[in-house]
Amino acid sequence: MAAKFLGEAFLAFMLSTATAFAQQTSDTVSPEKATDVSIAKRTESKAFMVAAANPLAAEAGREVIARGGNAIDAMVIVQTVLGLVEPQSSGLGGGAFLVYYDAKSGKLTTFDGRETAPRDATPKLFLDTNGQPLKFMDAVVGGRSVGTPGTVRLLEDVHKRYGKTDWATLMKPAETLATEGFKVSPRLAALIATEGDRLKKYPQPRSYFFDAFGVALQTGAVLKNPAYAETLSALAKGGADAFYGGQIAEAIVNTVREAPGNPGVLSLADLSNYRVIEREPICFMYRGLDVCGMGPPSSGGIAIGQILGIAENFDLKTPGPEKADSWRIIGDAQRLAFADRERYVADTDFLPLPTKGMLDKSYLGERAKLLDGDKALSKDAVKAGQPEWDHALLLGRDAALELPSTSHFVIVDTEGNVVSMTTTIENGFGSRLMTNGFLLNNELTDFSFKTHDNGLPIANRVEPGKRPRSSMAPTIVMKDGKPLLAIGSPGGSQIIGYVAQALIAYIDWGMPVEELVAQPHLINRFGTYDIEAGTNAEKLTEELKALGYEVKPVEMNSGLHAIEITAQGLAGSADPRREGVVLGE
Repeated sequence: MAAKFLGEAFLAFMLSTATAFAQQTSDTVSPEKATDVSIAKRTESKAFMVAAANPLAAEAGREVIARGGNAIDAMVIVQTVLGLVEPQSSGLGGGAFLVYYDAKSGKLTTFDGRETAPRDATPKLFLDTNGQPLKFMDAVVGGRSVGTPGTVRLLEDVHKRYGKTDWATLMKPAETLATEGFKVSPRLAALIATEGDRLKKYPQPRSYFFDAFGVALQTGAVLKNPAYAETLSALAKGGADAFYGGQIAEAIVNTVREAPGNPGVLSLADLSNYRVIEREPICFMYRGLDVCGMGPPSSGGIAIGQILGIAENFDLKTPGPEKADSWRIIGDAQRLAFADRERYVADTDFLPLPTKGMLDKSYLGERAKLLDGDKALSKDAVKAGQPEWDHALLLGRDAALELPSTSHFVIVDTEGNVVSMTTTIENGFGSRLMTNGFLLNNELTDFSFKTHDNGLPIANRVEPGKRPRSSMAPTIVMKDGKPLLAIGSPGGSQIIGYVAQALIAYIDWGMPVEELVAQPHLINRFGTYDIEAGTNAEKLTEELKALGYEVKPVEMNSGLHAIEITAQGLAGSADPRREGVVLGE
C-alpha cells in the first residue's frame, strides 16, 4: 500500500476546485447536447489520464494517480465522487461492469458488479393482479424495482486485488465534498426540475433535491450531503461489510420494504450474500484488432461483436460516414443483433447461451448475406437467427425496456493499467428511493415483465438471485496483446449503437477520439431509424427513406468517454453532450 497521501493539502485543494469547476461548468456547459464536433476537446498526456462525466470526479481521480496511486485507486475515488455530484446516474446504491487490463500480468479481465434479484422475487414480480405487465414507471418508482446493489462490493474486491492506496484514504475526497458541499451542475439542476413529482414522492429525495417550498435546486446552489459523508466514513472504517451488513444494510432494506404504494422484497440476506463475479471478457477480431467487452448478463459485448462481425463483410471505409450506404449496413446489422439479443441473452449463471455460436464468423457471415441487397431489410426479414448451440433450448422473445441513464469513465495510469467501467442505478434517479445519502437502483425493471412468449420461457425473466440483462458495454480494443483504445457510454439500450458506431468511426473511418465521441448518432434497434435531432445526421433523412426506412429525429444523450493509447502517449476526449472532462499529466 502507498502511504496515506491524500492529506489536508489535497483536501483543501479539492474544496477549492469544487467551486472552480462548478463555476466553469455553470458558465460553459449547457444541459442540452452540443453537436458540432469542434466542441469536443482533445486532451493529450504522456503519463496518465482520467475521463469522467463530472469535472470534480475526474480531478479527484487525476490527483490520486499524480500522488502515486494507480487506475484502480482512481476508479474507487471517481465512483464515490460521481455518486455524490451525479447521483441521478450511478452510485453506491447501484451496480457496475468493469473491463480491466492489468499491465503487470498482461491480462484482460472483467468484473460483474451487476445487481441481483432478491431471493423473494418471483417471475410475476412485475405482473398486476390480472397477470398483465405493469406500466413501466409504475414498476420503477418505489421498492419493487430495487435489486441488491453491487457497486460497493466491486470497488472493494477489485481494490483489494489491484489497488495501491489505503482504502480509507480513498473515501476522503467524496466525504469532504459531501460535508463541505458542491455546486449543483446545470445538468443535475435540469434533471431535478424535469423529474418533478416523481422525486417528490418520497421524503428523503424531496428534502434533498428541493427547497422548503418544493422548488427544485438551481444551478450553482451549494448542496451538502452529511448522510453520504457518514456512509463513506463507515466504509472507510469497515469496508464493504459496513454496507452489506449493519445499520446501512438495515436502512436499505427498510427503505425498500416500507416504500409506500410500491414496496419491494429486498432482504438483509440478499445484501450479505451478494458476490462480485470475475468473468472472461467477450473478445472478437474486427479488421485485425481485438475488441473486448463485457459478456452476459450484459448484452453489450455480444451485440457489438455481432454488429461489427456482420459489418466486416462490407466496405465501410469507401462510402464513409457521409453516405447512407454505410448506414444501411450499420443499421440493419444493429437490427439483426437486437433480434438475437431479445431472444437469447440473459444471465448465464441461470441458463446456457449460444455465445460462441452468436459470435461465430460463419454464422455472422450468413447473417450478413441478408444485407446483400441495396434496400433496408423488411420487418419480416429481421428476426432472431439460429446460432450453433452447445445444447438444445427453446426461448421466447423478450419484452424488457431499458431507458437511457448511467455513467461511464475510463482511466489509464502511469503503469499502463486500463479501466473501462460503466456504472448505473438504471433509470435517472433510479427507484427514487434514497437512504444514507444515496439513491437506490431500479435495475429489476431491466428484466422482462413477461415470463413467457407464445408458450416459450423468456431468458431474461425474473428469478431469485438472477442478474438482469444489461446493454452496458465497457470496451477495450487490443492490438498485439496491448490496449489501444478504452471506450464506453451511458444511454440504456442505445449504448450498444453508440459504442459500435464509435468503434467503426475509429477503425474504419480513422476518426480521432475528439471526433468519434461527438459525431452525430444514427441508431436502428427495432426498425425505425433514429437519427440525432439537430445534427448533420438529419441530412441523410431522405436517402434513408429512399432505402426503405422509417426515419425519426430524436434526442440522443450519449456520454462517450475514450482514451487512445499509442507509442507517443495518450489522447482522450469526453462527449460534449454531457459535462465530462478528460484530465492527465
